[in-house]
Amino acid sequence: MKLEALRKEYERFQLSEGEVDADPIRQFGLWFEQAIQSELPEPHAMTLATATPDGRPSARIVLLRGYDDRGFGFFTNYESRKGEELAANPWGALVFYWHDLERQVRIEGRVEKVDAEESEQYFHTRPMASRIGALASPQSQVIASRDVLESIFREYEQRHSDGVVPRPAHWGGYRVIPDSIEFWQGRPSRLHDRLRYTRLPEGGWMLERLAP
Repeated sequence: MKLEALRKEYERFQLSEGEVDADPIRQFGLWFEQAIQSELPEPHAMTLATATPDGRPSARIVLLRGYDDRGFGFFTNYESRKGEELAANPWGALVFYWHDLERQVRIEGRVEKVDAEESEQYFHTRPMASRIGALASPQSQVIASRDVLESIFREYEQRHSDGVVPRPAHWGGYRVIPDSIEFWQGRPSRLHDRLRYTRLPEGGWMLERLAP
């Protein structure tokens, strides 16, 4: 099949200024709950884009681990590529794509580390194997082979056979503090609905419609 033949008409929903919540965090919560209720696979999966100081971008999928008025949280290795890029250029963008609902949410803003207590609390809710994996994996670094990685994992597994796995200092959370949140709803004829909230300097949000 030719790529130009891969087309879909978006017809399920519409999005209007009169229907959305004045607060984009609450509006995100409404859409996120609908994504969960629709039993979509991993509705909390989101693309995280970061960039080097000279503007070279990179992107990957991470998992949303909490959101509120402070922003959108995720956890990772601080020494990974995204961690290094965020240390040098603390701005990021998120994209949620919920295919069956024909929806996207785009979030842009400054990225900050969460405090150590929050990282500690979340780390100890993870399965033991995931906690050991955080110790064993030098994320984003070149390794000799899969066997080497699994050997290191087994070593840590034996070392912490009592089930007590400390959070490594290089692992913890980030929060994307949004200054822009866009809700995208697919519509027929590619005339999609796009509503963007922009944070105002004095507080609150400005809502605008964007051309598709």
